[in-house]
Amino acid sequence: MIKITKTKLLAYFAEKNKTQSAAPAVKTSAETTLTPAAVLIPIIDDEHELLVLFTQRTEQLSNHAGQISFPGGKMEAIDQSLEETALRETAEEIGLAPNAIKLLGTCNPAGSSTGFLVTPFVGIITPPLQLKIDPREVASVFTAPLNFVLDPVHQQQQVIAYKGQQRNIMVIQYGEHRIWGLTAAILVNFGRDLQTTLNAV
Repeated sequence: MIKITKTKLLAYFAEKNKTQSAAPAVKTSAETTLTPAAVLIPIIDDEHELLVLFTQRTEQLSNHAGQISFPGGKMEAIDQSLEETALRETAEEIGLAPNAIKLLGTCNPAGSSTGFLVTPFVGIITPPLQLKIDPREVASVFTAPLNFVLDPVHQQQQVIAYKGQQRNIMVIQYGEHRIWGLTAAILVNFGRDLQTTLNAV
């Protein structure tokens, strides 16, 4: 696995954005029935390593209660784009202002079990962070090294019972934090595409 530095991350998105401009993605018929949503993968440009910022959702939320996630949510009527959705939700959930985030690009959209088509945006944040957590939505925040969560060694497939059915899910265990479901799937796909693209550059 190629160790991801800020330079390599910028090179990846330069290549990916060029490819996306040349051939815009086309939604499948299944994807068009899903509700558009967006999340931000906040990457902190720490002086020692790149860190990913995660949120722990509160237990009273209707969707994905108590789970580890990225800040984000469904596209609202006030949003002119999914980029605006990701930035608005991030500001609402953790108080991180849009001007504190340098957006690099997007990862491949992912469908959720709750009926959303989620587009992940990746943004670089330079410390110090000024966060103001919304206690109605976010119980806590924590960081994990980008190279840890993207390393296939730490990504495991597990079978769980969900709504009466057996489902295969991805799980990334980082200390006491169990990152699973859509958040883990986004990271797995991001890591695979990143490595494939960098190997080809």
